[in-house]
Amino acid sequence: MLKRFSHLRLLALLGGLLLTSACGAQSNSTAAAPYTEGAQYVTLPAPNQRYSAEGKVEVVEVFSYGCIHCAHFAPIAEKLRKELPPGVVFKLMPAPFSAEWLPFARAYYAAKQLGVVDRTHQELFAEKFGQNYPINSMDELADFYAKQGVNRDEFMRIATSDEVTDKMKSDLALIQKWQVDGTPTLVVDGKYRVTGAKDMDELAAVALWLAKRELGSNKK
Repeated sequence: MLKRFSHLRLLALLGGLLLTSACGAQSNSTAAAPYTEGAQYVTLPAPNQRYSAEGKVEVVEVFSYGCIHCAHFAPIAEKLRKELPPGVVFKLMPAPFSAEWLPFARAYYAAKQLGVVDRTHQELFAEKFGQNYPINSMDELADFYAKQGVNRDEFMRIATSDEVTDKMKSDLALIQKWQVDGTPTLVVDGKYRVTGAKDMDELAAVALWLAKRELGSNKK
């Protein structure tokens, strides 16, 4: 297990938002090659459920802008995204593991709807953890995105909308189904959760291996 990952308690929130843990990751593997089922990864119980209906193999990172380990993993995750073969997609999924993390989840969904995630994702981590700017509340997050050229009022409107609340509820249900108890966690195609990697590079390597294996099996 990645000792650098810390754990948070899950907390029940509002009429539907509830979860159970946080900053941490685990591992999983399969039979043949370099990684082993139960050691570097686990197979999730059926029926399996992907994050989207795109039809492509997915690697999903469950993360939070409130998690320093996710900040450390962000450049590794970007490298992984670029290494994925055609037919495999990388997706981000914010985890509302606590009341403190809800603003970060709302901010991500707003940024995604506004089309600015690609240019703000690592920058937000850098300002929060690298430059130690106080970025925690919705107002502070709105200020950050406004500095990135986003309309502040529009950002706040989307982030606090019922649509975003509903999205958090449905994502939270899927996070629970995937048995994710920490961040950053990688889930491959809704079937495998990487869980016992010795470090963040291995976390990415196991996910890449599982994604390629899944892509190969889908082509048969």
